[in-house]
Amino acid sequence: MKPRTLKRFTTLLTLVTLTLSSAQAATTLTIFMGSQQRPEIFNPLFAKFEKANPDIKIKLETGGATSEAQNQYLTTVLAAKDSSLDIFLVDIVRPATFAAAQWAEPLDGYFKSAADKKGFLDGFLAGPIGGGTVGGKLYSLPAFTDSQFLYYRKDLLEKYGAKVPKTWDELVATAQKITKAEGGDLQGFNFQAAPIEGTVCNFLELFWSAGGDISKGVNTAAGKQGLGFLVDSIGKYNISPKSMAESKTDDSRKLFQSGKALFGLNWSYAWAHFQGKSPDPTLVAGKVGVAKIPVFGKNPSSTCTGGWQWSINAFGKQKEAAFKLIRYLSSSDSGRDMAVNGSYLPARKALYNNSAVLKANPHFAALYPAVIKARPRPVSANYPKISEIIRTQVNAAVGGSKTVDAALEQMQKELDGVLK
Repeated sequence: MKPRTLKRFTTLLTLVTLTLSSAQAATTLTIFMGSQQRPEIFNPLFAKFEKANPDIKIKLETGGATSEAQNQYLTTVLAAKDSSLDIFLVDIVRPATFAAAQWAEPLDGYFKSAADKKGFLDGFLAGPIGGGTVGGKLYSLPAFTDSQFLYYRKDLLEKYGAKVPKTWDELVATAQKITKAEGGDLQGFNFQAAPIEGTVCNFLELFWSAGGDISKGVNTAAGKQGLGFLVDSIGKYNISPKSMAESKTDDSRKLFQSGKALFGLNWSYAWAHFQGKSPDPTLVAGKVGVAKIPVFGKNPSSTCTGGWQWSINAFGKQKEAAFKLIRYLSSSDSGRDMAVNGSYLPARKALYNNSAVLKANPHFAALYPAVIKARPRPVSANYPKISEIIRTQVNAAVGGSKTVDAALEQMQKELDGVLK
């Protein structure tokens, strides 16, 4: 081989070797999240991270349209001590269960120091951090927080000179008046009562707004008033259809977005969809208002703490890189981008005063007091069973296969065995 040819060959061989070495050195992190969490909002964040960290690549795996379906998949994977997933996005009610099963990696040791940890966590709302802390250890970092609110058609309220209802009685009267006048297929009140996690929150919000306290029992006057209202909205008040027993969270969002509901309970993500940032057409852009959840009598308004958290697989092989990524995804900049582009409620307090966030979501400032007072579902390693009990009985009552009294009696009986 001629010297010049040999030199070219050697150079080419060196380039190939360097390229292969670089590829071999790159770390690939596999993230699991549900399809309902709108991966398209997260993809730009992943791209920014990869650009800033060229030695780390991100592979996204999606599945499960509901919190329950996602949890079922993760339970199967993690129970087998599978290391194929590095990071997972979980409902705020899951860290306690995952920590008890030793499926989620404790995160405290990945901060540089106690001061570093305190400085990073101090900017968050208490609820999201509390949801990720089990037995004094941190098992997840907040992606975003969430709460349910009352969405309403402000154009229709203005048309009929009606005020935003502050009590459930006011909501019934307004819904009956406007649906009768409008005719057609306009629903007066839309909620979720399918056997899903959102139904647990709908029940608790009605229960709390009647003065209920789950630690004191659900088969109470507050339980009967709360669950009774959901049932009566269909039969007695005729402001909701029988199909509520089949309604899931995104079903409610799509129906309201199509202009077929006057009032509806839903999470913060729905706002961006209603305004047109959605794969589905919207007929309500610019016509939607958001308010605190109504109450019975003079009880305080209560909403359910929601949101999703980043956890690291305890069986994963790339935990340092995984922590670097979830720390970035929990940063103020990431929270701002998710709020602007997806209407996700920020988990960081300062973002409720951010001009870009408030321009995209002007209702965030007014609802902030409700967000910081949001109430958690029971924090327990037994939560999957607690949730199943509540949503099953609520679904049965709303669907008409059980009376309110029978559903609450069975709910109480089963909760007594697991609510610890």
